[in-house]
Amino acid sequence: MKETMIVTPWEVKGKINYDKLVKNFGLNLIDENLYKRLEKYLGDNFFLRRKIFFAHRDLDFILNEFEKGNKFYLYNGRGPSGHTHIGHLISFMFAKQLQEAFNVKYFIQLTDDEKFLFKEELSLEDVEKFTYENALDIIALGFDPEKTKIISDLKYAKTMYKQALRVAKKLTFSTAKAVFGFTNDTNVGSIFFTSMQSVPAFLESVKQKKKIPCLIPHAIDQDPHFRVARDILPKLGFYKPASIQCKFLPGLGKGGKMSSSEPNTAIFTTDNQKDIERKVMNSFTGGKDTKEEQRKFGGEPEICPVYQYFYFLFEEDDEKLKMLYNNCKKGKILCGDCKKELSKRIKKFLAEHQKKRMKAKKIIGKFMLED
Repeated sequence: MKETMIVTPWEVKGKINYDKLVKNFGLNLIDENLYKRLEKYLGDNFFLRRKIFFAHRDLDFILNEFEKGNKFYLYNGRGPSGHTHIGHLISFMFAKQLQEAFNVKYFIQLTDDEKFLFKEELSLEDVEKFTYENALDIIALGFDPEKTKIISDLKYAKTMYKQALRVAKKLTFSTAKAVFGFTNDTNVGSIFFTSMQSVPAFLESVKQKKKIPCLIPHAIDQDPHFRVARDILPKLGFYKPASIQCKFLPGLGKGGKMSSSEPNTAIFTTDNQKDIERKVMNSFTGGKDTKEEQRKFGGEPEICPVYQYFYFLFEEDDEKLKMLYNNCKKGKILCGDCKKELSKRIKKFLAEHQKKRMKAKKIIGKFMLED
């Protein structure tokens, strides 16, 4: 039986059809002209070259304004329901590249209130702990604290709530139900939450007392929140937030994105070297059942998460990636060899990341916005 694709801000399941998502969400694909305009500022960018960031809303508006001398700012975030996994890092990595290329400010929202409201098993103490842990992972990527600020909704509530009320006054329950699928059993906090998530999309405009464009780099499942913001912000006198969407890094199981709810198929930034090796070596692949069949018939890199990890993060050289793809298809390489190589690269990456994560503890106060 074919598994149905489900993509919401809280759940992603099944085989992902990105063309269908673009159509359903009303997004635009980034065309060659836009890629070239971005390349002018970002150079030969890995995430753009591989079309990992592939869709947008009003990206042309952002570039037009910037070229007129009107700077935009960046905003995205994360829901701290657990430890960060490496799939979460992609939007922050790309945001850092955008920030450095355009020399702009950046707000990162950690929606601890959301996770408390939507996850029955999480206490307020749990989400506050994960907010701290997730912030360390973001800081470890090397952001400039002068231009980058991290918002915990709980700790910046005095500022956030006042602005969220302005959004909530314009947002009807019928709209929230239509966009998010809420029912009569949904708690009222969950219904209100999207008003809080909208705030950073106009917060800099409030601070500067003038309209400033906002660009949101994010995974495509979060798009519904920003559709709401785009509908309401012009009614409050602000620009619609622009956005650029990325694809999902898959989990190490069969199908679907990497998810904290499936810990054995996700690589967390806090995993030790043995955990990394165990998860990678036990992962699903596109290979055949035996070495003999693999050598005779070849594998299917298209459905293999191990190959996708090289594609998304761990092999920047396109020629080497192409060789890996072809060798898999021709049966010249076995799944065990690919897994060993990927395990080695992830272990090296996370060993460095974890060192930077420890250093981040000393400077976290420079990044956090608090009332």
